[in-house]
Amino acid sequence: SQNFAVDRAAAEQQLAVLPDVAATARANRAFLARVVRCSLQLGISQFLDLGSGIPTIGNVHEVAHAIEPAARVAYVDHEPVAVAHARRLLSNDSRVSVTQADLGDPAAVLAAPGVAGLLDFARPLAVLMVSVLHFLPEDRDPPAVVAAYRDACAAGSLLAVSHATDEHLSTDRTAEGMAIYRRTATPLTLRRSSAAHALMPGYAVLEPGVVSPADWRPDRQPTSADREAARASWAAAGILPRR
Repeated sequence: SQNFAVDRAAAEQQLAVLPDVAATARANRAFLARVVRCSLQLGISQFLDLGSGIPTIGNVHEVAHAIEPAARVAYVDHEPVAVAHARRLLSNDSRVSVTQADLGDPAAVLAAPGVAGLLDFARPLAVLMVSVLHFLPEDRDPPAVVAAYRDACAAGSLLAVSHATDEHLSTDRTAEGMAIYRRTATPLTLRRSSAAHALMPGYAVLEPGVVSPADWRPDRQPTSADREAARASWAAAGILPRR
C-alpha cells in the first residue's frame, strides 16, 4: 500500500500499544468493499467517499469498476498530502475525482466541483463514512453533519458507517491508545454501537444491523481471528426511504 513516513511513525506508535490496529484497519477495508458491492447490487453506481485517505489496495473505484465500469467515485479528504497523492494516481480517470475538504463542512463538500460536477444527486448514491466519524468531536454535531449529506441525497441512497469503539477493549489499552491520538492533529472520539442509530438519522438500517465490521454481510463465515481483528469498531449501513 501507499504510505508516508509520518503515517508509519504514527502507526508504529499505535501498534506498540494496540497490536490489532492494523488488523482493525483491514477489517474496515473489507467492510468498505462489501458495502460497495452491496450498493451496486442495489443499482447504486455513484459513491461519495468521505475521509478517503491515502489510496491503498482495494479502493472504492477499483472495487466498483471491476463490476460496473461506468461507476463514478468522488473521494474527499482534508489532508493535503493524501489528496495530492491521490490526484497524481487518479488524474487520468474521468470517472473519479479527488477533493480536498473537511467532511464536517457538508456545504463546502457538496459544492466542490469534484463532487457537484461528478455525482448526480437526483439519483441514488452511496455516502461512505468508513472509519471517519470518530474524528468529529461532539461539539461538531456529527448527527447534524450526516443529516446535511442525507438531505442532499435522493431516496434510495445508501449510507455506510464504521466507527471506533471501546466497548470490547480493556480500559488500560483504550486509555493508552487514546493518549496517542490526543497528541495528533486528529484526536479520536470513541462512540459505542448504541450510538449508531443517532449517527444515521432518517436511514432505515439494513440487515444485519449494527455489528462488527467482520459480521456485516461477510463473504465467508468470519473466524474468531476475523472477529478479534474487528472488535475495536462497529459497522452499519442504511437506505434513505422515500420522503
